Amino acid sequence: MSAQLFIDHPDDLIDRPRQIHAVGLAEGVATLTTDFVHADGSIWQSVARFDIDGSGVLNLDTAAPIEGDWSLAEPGAFIWALRKQSGPTDPSSSESLAPRELKLQLHDAKDEVATATLTQRILADGVVRREVREQGLSGTLFTPPGTGPFPLVIVLNGSGGGMPESRAALFAAQGYQSLALGYFKAPGRPDYISETPLEYFEQALIWARQALQPRADFIAVAGHSRGGELALLLGATYPDLVSAVMGYVPSAVVHGTLRAGRPDEPRDAVAWTYQGQPLRNIWQENPAADWHAFDHPPEPGAPIRQAPAFVAVEQHAASLTAARIPVERIAGPVLLISGSDDGFWPSRDYCRRIEETLRAHRHRWPVEHVENNGAGHAIGFPGVPTTDIARVHPVAGVVIDGGGTALENARANQRSWERVLVFLAAATSAQS
Repeated sequence: MSAQLFIDHPDDLIDRPRQIHAVGLAEGVATLTTDFVHADGSIWQSVARFDIDGSGVLNLDTAAPIEGDWSLAEPGAFIWALRKQSGPTDPSSSESLAPRELKLQLHDAKDEVATATLTQRILADGVVRREVREQGLSGTLFTPPGTGPFPLVIVLNGSGGGMPESRAALFAAQGYQSLALGYFKAPGRPDYISETPLEYFEQALIWARQALQPRADFIAVAGHSRGGELALLLGATYPDLVSAVMGYVPSAVVHGTLRAGRPDEPRDAVAWTYQGQPLRNIWQENPAADWHAFDHPPEPGAPIRQAPAFVAVEQHAASLTAARIPVERIAGPVLLISGSDDGFWPSRDYCRRIEETLRAHRHRWPVEHVENNGAGHAIGFPGVPTTDIARVHPVAGVVIDGGGTALENARANQRSWERVLVFLAAATSAQS
């Protein structure tokens, strides 16, 4: 029998787990190489070698490599272990919805070659994408196939700005109408987070309820990092408009502009305003503020791991109290997602504190905290490379260590995405 490589779902959504197996391999060492070229022009590759016994069979779910880019028998490792070989040539295409094609080649001990192609889709069949540029809003709407009405999820990016179209498209693939809402570094919006009025999001919530007529008026807000801070703020400020909150590695307090503000202003400048007034942030006039970890790597030449600065600034109790997000005002279920090794800021401690506050106030709705031990800041959806842990901040241009390991970040993506879908199903069912 000649060598053959099989993929159980060769063309499917990116979050669909795949099973890979090969038969007809010669006894000895076989090498699996996976190549991927992203729409932004970056080139990725993973390589692993396996010891093949007399059966000639390889199952990637159960076989641990003898050497390579991963070491355990881990489903999907050939994807999350992809390492960047060269950077993007078109960074503006980082949120491309184009199908991703991964080329797999398996060379056995007799140099026979088996090949297969895995296609990962972000935009599901029947999902309609529409740009929203009305009433001052800047977003992209994704609508599932069917007549509806559909529950709605509004998705927010963090301090990099822009619109999280990939995440919004995946929510639509699960039957939710989804709005990737830009608030800076998006068409028609400012280039920086500075003095962003919460009323902009109130307008989006009102427009969505009127124009999209979500099922049972259900609108969830999901945000990552600064977007998670924002999602909690919106739930607390507009409890009558927000049905549920999902905070990916969020903050428990209001922060300044930090790395996303205008170049001519300090980093403790105002990020959010409400009713024309600035929201107090924890860095303002705070004697405990220490920017050293924010600015300096732990050793020369290393990426910046800024989380210690966010721990230090909380030593001033009055500033901590003044900047606390009043999460007890949220009128709906809350899902919190954190990583214990978050290098950006202490998301696990933030989430634990938010959870404790809601419990203490006898929050009437479900509260869940998905703690991802060993994971860092970049928690999203599964089926993506997780080896790019230290990244250039898209506004500040400095390299930040997000924390975690490739393995634990991949596990966090899978675990968190599963919990998000369960959470949303329960929340929408409860409100219907």
